[in-house]
Amino acid sequence: MKREPLVKLVNIQKSFGRVYALEQINLELYPGEIVSLVGDNGAGKSTLTKIISGTEKPDAGGQIFFDGVEVKGWNAAKARSHGIETVHQSRALSEQQSIFANVFLGRELTNKFGFVQRKKEVEETEKLMRRIGYTSKVWTPNSSVNKLSGGERQGVAISRAILFESRLVMLDEPTTAMALSEAGEVIDFIKDLKNQGKSVIFISHNPWDAHSVADRFVILDRGRIVFDGPKGDMTPEDFIAKLHNFAKNS
Repeated sequence: MKREPLVKLVNIQKSFGRVYALEQINLELYPGEIVSLVGDNGAGKSTLTKIISGTEKPDAGGQIFFDGVEVKGWNAAKARSHGIETVHQSRALSEQQSIFANVFLGRELTNKFGFVQRKKEVEETEKLMRRIGYTSKVWTPNSSVNKLSGGERQGVAISRAILFESRLVMLDEPTTAMALSEAGEVIDFIKDLKNQGKSVIFISHNPWDAHSVADRFVILDRGRIVFDGPKGDMTPEDFIAKLHNFAKNS
């Protein structure tokens, strides 16, 4: 029985003036799958994820399907309502505030009188962090973000992204400038998203991280998908050789 994709892009194109950022993009994203999206700078990764998140509109003629139904007038509000969240490279955390305040930043829980329910936010934050496999013994929801490691901060950003039952989480360079131990923490967080049945797009310039986390690779080159296939038994060395081959022939 054929699986139905969560998100399906058909003939997506995007140009800026005379420059094509994306050409004839056909892509399917499935529940419980981690896709490593890779390519050189300028390959079109950012433009593609912006279109999926609704912050950039594709040119006329392309189609976007969600749960098998075409969605017209795709925008950021519709993307979020369908459970699509992005964790940006900067993470956009307020480092002087607590973990729970960051998790609920801009989405505070309020009662019928409009008062923020801090106790409930603390309880929900703890549940969220445990759900993604956060196991720090010294962590509490009231801990300040500036006391956390890079990997732990990324865990806070991921928790915020899944706060409202997201179904697709896109992570932009989530392990950049991290020590190996911190990057390992983030990889574990991401694999736990998959275990919860969520789709994940992992964007990285680090081929080792991209390989370790992926079920499938999508390689972009100058706005086109030049490879879309499962990791299977492909070794990290095989994957890196494939990337070098596309770069050499582009």
